[in-house]
Amino acid sequence: MSYVTAAHDGAAGARSALTLDVEQRLGDFSLSASLALPASGVTALFGPSGSGKTSLLRMIAGLDAPHRGAIRLGDETLVDTARGIRVPPHRRHLGVVFQEPRLFPHYRVRGNLAYGMRGAGHERFDAVVELLGLGALLERFPATLSGGEARRVAIGRALVSEPRLLLMDEPLTGLDGARKQELLDYIARLAGDIDIPIVYVSHDPDELTAIADHLVLLEQGRVVADGPLDALLQRFELTERLGGFDAATLVTATVEDHEPHYALSQLRLADGQRLTLPAVDAVPGTRLRLRIPVREVALALGEPGAISYRNRLHATVEEIGPSQPGQAAVELRLRLGEKWGGEQMLRARLTRKSLDEMGLEPGMPVVALVRSVAFDTRHS
Repeated sequence: MSYVTAAHDGAAGARSALTLDVEQRLGDFSLSASLALPASGVTALFGPSGSGKTSLLRMIAGLDAPHRGAIRLGDETLVDTARGIRVPPHRRHLGVVFQEPRLFPHYRVRGNLAYGMRGAGHERFDAVVELLGLGALLERFPATLSGGEARRVAIGRALVSEPRLLLMDEPLTGLDGARKQELLDYIARLAGDIDIPIVYVSHDPDELTAIADHLVLLEQGRVVADGPLDALLQRFELTERLGGFDAATLVTATVEDHEPHYALSQLRLADGQRLTLPAVDAVPGTRLRLRIPVREVALALGEPGAISYRNRLHATVEEIGPSQPGQAAVELRLRLGEKWGGEQMLRARLTRKSLDEMGLEPGMPVVALVRSVAFDTRHS
């Protein structure tokens, strides 16, 4: 499945919101991490169970302490073991959303939200209620809410406290398909609308592909890689470690026009080439992030004749790497027009036989074919 989400520039900022260099021992498990995370957008902590994701999040929140090291948020030191500094959780001004909503059962939704407010937060309150669609829930008690509604309230309570950083620990765990999709849509919209960084823990590649800008890959308590998500997806040496991530490519495009008669939308890539997608609910000029499954990308050595593929992207073979037995991953660089800056990559997966018969080698021009129906849309 592919997703379309609002594009934001969180990973591109030069300054860091959070820097840390910590070590922690928990029985036989040891965690060691040194990171500088972006000042906006969503940073995802990803890895198998037991890799240290939640342990790292709890240290940032102040719920656990490192045995050695320092954590800084902007210019403020939250932890420095060498200097004996450890700011308590309630003074860090962070928003924390756990797997369970942890709402006060004897308060209505309005009371749960107000509990998190600091100072004169009524304007913030109204904005959060509108952002998360909580208006119809304000007079209800937590026991009457669905799982997705309760977690939206928990996110809202964290936001009305005006946090400097939002920490989310597996917020979709345990939700069924429809409720999980609903909440993921809200979180994707949230990531584009608020001006604070989010650190998001999950083991689900589909979740993170939909919302993350920056990825930290953890294994056995160590940072294997970190960087912009789209850049890490192009690294062949990480393919096996990234699990389901390697099944798709992320590209950014701008909405140009809609064809209501055919229920289609026209988008423009950074290199000036165009894509046709099923209609997206976005006005022209909106930048979207597209998830293109590698299984939906075919390659041709030249422009094909009459064919049902609506999208034909001119590209250059950048690299050919391993994938699965009998298959090969092909990394493509989309060809730039003279007036377009930047570059974007695309990945395809071919059988070894097709690769050999086409004689593909780095530097060769090709046409990447992507079916219009390959794109499923996610509202931003």
